[in-house]
Amino acid sequence: MGARIIAIANQKGGVGKTTTVISLAACLGELGRKVLVVDLDPQANATSGLGLPIKEGGSLYEAMLSGVLKEGVIRETTVNNVHVVPSELDLAGAEIEIARQDSYLHCASRVLKPLVARSDYDFVLVDCPPSLGILTMNGLTASDGMVVPMQCEYYALEGLSVITSLLNRVRKSGANPNLQLDGILMTMFDSRTNLSEQVVAEVREHFGEKVYRTVIPRNVRLSEAPSYGQPITLYDSFSPGARAYRFFAREFAKSQASITPAIPS
Repeated sequence: MGARIIAIANQKGGVGKTTTVISLAACLGELGRKVLVVDLDPQANATSGLGLPIKEGGSLYEAMLSGVLKEGVIRETTVNNVHVVPSELDLAGAEIEIARQDSYLHCASRVLKPLVARSDYDFVLVDCPPSLGILTMNGLTASDGMVVPMQCEYYALEGLSVITSLLNRVRKSGANPNLQLDGILMTMFDSRTNLSEQVVAEVREHFGEKVYRTVIPRNVRLSEAPSYGQPITLYDSFSPGARAYRFFAREFAKSQASITPAIPS
């Protein structure tokens, strides 16, 4: 069956999306799971956050156009059990070329599905751009499930309704009828404010068990870690952010084990 491909997506920036990709990958690696991070965001923050330099020609760009993933594109990291397909700034221009391809929404899927089938990864985490463009659509079309990081703020539900509406459109259009919402992760929780508590309660009321029990706190060390090219588990292993993502990794792994794979349409 191969690993499940999971898109970490939210069209809104600044919600902890890339931090979640890096931290979840590192924590799953600590648990002995083999993880491939696919950086589809031209900002390449997941790439640099895992300690890799951003290089021209080192991303999924060419593979999405040719359908062939060249040897050496998958890179090792200093994080145990974590590999990465890096991003590059030129990936931003790929949207124009991808749009000219036949079945342009399936360019990433054509590359990732065969890769996953012949690999021994446990999870493939796709870091999607903070937009609803072609790269994000390719990430969702290639994925089995989607995790939505969501900041504990006033307009959170509005943003969440946009991304869940997109998920439904991807299903109904036939681009990926088996895409599932794996879960919603509440991030940047501030225990000093009533607002954070209210937002979490409201999201749980609307989405029930789809909301992970783990809540990621607002933590300065989480914000600092990417600038040092390290996940929080290496940068400050005993910080509240590191503890929270370790709890989340265990919850995530358990929930993934209980997911019934969708029957291909």
